[in-house]
Amino acid sequence: MILNITSKQMEITEAIRNHVEERLAKLEKWQTQLINPHIVLSKESNEFVADANINTPNGPLVASAKHIDMYSAINDLIGKLEKQLNKAQHKGEARRAYSSVKDLSLSE
Repeated sequence: MILNITSKQMEITEAIRNHVEERLAKLEKWQTQLINPHIVLSKESNEFVADANINTPNGPLVASAKHIDMYSAINDLIGKLEKQLNKAQHKGEARRAYSSVKDLSLSE
């Protein structure tokens, strides 16, 4: 997996790069292919912004997080991506059943 990390208004250190890679490795437990993950880290007036755009076979994942601390912004971003992966993974289970609940209770 090739990971693209870009930054605006700041320099990406090795520690920040390692932190992003470790957190993205956490997404592997969902057993889906991450296609061309792109993370954009930027600094605004008094907070850091982390944006992600990741393509998957089920559709794109897009998230953004802001925080005073860069590492916390990255953690929040990965949390949002995990929620999206969880929703996509369990989407089929959330759909309505073919038979009605009324039909099931009458047959008993």
